[in-house]
Amino acid sequence: MGGERIPLVLASSSPRRLALLRQVGIEPDRIEPPEVDETPLPRELPRSYARRLARAKALAVRRRLGEEPAWIIAADTVVACGRRILPKAMDRETAAACLALLSGRRHRVLGGVCVLAPDGRSAERLVTTIVKMKRLSAEEQARYLASEEWHGKAGGYAIQGRAALFVPAINGSYANVVGLPVCEAVALLTGLGWQWPK
Repeated sequence: MGGERIPLVLASSSPRRLALLRQVGIEPDRIEPPEVDETPLPRELPRSYARRLARAKALAVRRRLGEEPAWIIAADTVVACGRRILPKAMDRETAAACLALLSGRRHRVLGGVCVLAPDGRSAERLVTTIVKMKRLSAEEQARYLASEEWHGKAGGYAIQGRAALFVPAINGSYANVVGLPVCEAVALLTGLGWQWPK
């Protein structure tokens, strides 16, 4: 390969994951949306679901790249209430149902991360953050739904946006709730031998 630097590929279409990597000084060479079926399997638990999807996204991009060497990083964020996997809110009714369920209680945000090295090795990690959401009034819920910030967000809210008003406390990685536990993700990369660009 003539000593050329092997590219880092982010297997995600999420602007939040890209922003989190850039925040810590990492600029992916390429972005490849993985395009995988995100339907949970029957009776699949949230932890297994997050791990499976992160792995599936990384492998989907690996197949697309063929023989081209690359570092690939993929992630999936799952909002779970008990054993229940909350959907990505694509319509107002789903977002309203998620807010009503999460109001006044704690829930888990599970971040699955999978890194593939150019030589075929892989590393995975599951990161759990506990999020406490205050009890939301009908007015607060209506105002948030009107903002449409919930669109496409797991669990129907974005902690980095207006929903910050609803979260008095978290236990664990804040970045994980946004979409990528960057500390753990970069540790996986460097553990496999990826080096920071000079």
